[in-house]
Amino acid sequence: MARAGHPWKWTMATLIASLVLGVSEPVLADDGSSCDNPSATQPSGKNRDVSTESESGEDSRSDSSSRIVNGSDCKRDAEPWQGALLLGPNKLYCGAVLISPQWLLTAAHCRKPVFRIRLGHHSMSPVYESGQQMFQGIKSIPHPDYSHPGHSNDLMLIKMNRKIRDSHSVKPIKIASDCPVEGTRCMVSGWGTTSSSQKNFPKVLQCLNITVLSEERCQKSYPGQIDKTMFCAGDEAGRDSCQGDSGGPVICNGQLQGLVSWGDYPCAQPNRPGVYTNLCKFHNWIENTIKCN
Repeated sequence: MARAGHPWKWTMATLIASLVLGVSEPVLADDGSSCDNPSATQPSGKNRDVSTESESGEDSRSDSSSRIVNGSDCKRDAEPWQGALLLGPNKLYCGAVLISPQWLLTAAHCRKPVFRIRLGHHSMSPVYESGQQMFQGIKSIPHPDYSHPGHSNDLMLIKMNRKIRDSHSVKPIKIASDCPVEGTRCMVSGWGTTSSSQKNFPKVLQCLNITVLSEERCQKSYPGQIDKTMFCAGDEAGRDSCQGDSGGPVICNGQLQGLVSWGDYPCAQPNRPGVYTNLCKFHNWIENTIKCN
């Protein structure tokens, strides 16, 4: 039988862990219940994890091997709603978007049982930055109709252990009420390598301008795989979101239009644009789920 440590040592260890993580509640990201989805069931099928790749060549963009391709450095504090979901002390596996003082949106395929959340951080360095805020996910609520590998309804709400301190570095963004229109210029952002086949990590958050494509062009690129819960965006070969950007924001006209969801692999191929969760279809579910939790 293992020997128990001194009580004061356990107390000090717990206090230090709480101060480091900013945790005032349990650290497990539990299944959350909602009015529309009382059981908050686990989505069927398996999503790609950090080290796995799809045999079909499609990519759910949660792999950490590569992300924004041919983007540029975001200006500091230009994306104060951008969040990072972390495993361990500093292992980023998905992006997220702050939509209210205590709630984030991300892709449903980014679901993990335990994770940390970092907001207000510009670089990928684990070193503390002025304006940074750390949280723990205490509820993960995927959309009840999320499907894999089809990627329909690829969104998930995350409740944090406490509310943010609103600042120039950390603030929520409003979800667009109108659906995306062909030709609209948008911005997608994320961290990670800047090529689709090699690990070349940038020092800071990457931003990329993309253009919303027509439903017809989207369907032509991915026959039989696109539904109303998705839209395609891109502009030219060699520029794309990619693996590890999953759950990150697509900002159009100053509002949150979509989330990075999936696409072809390798990324940034001609006529194979990125596919994004169409958030205009989910206003009621998002509002009702937050109210019930």
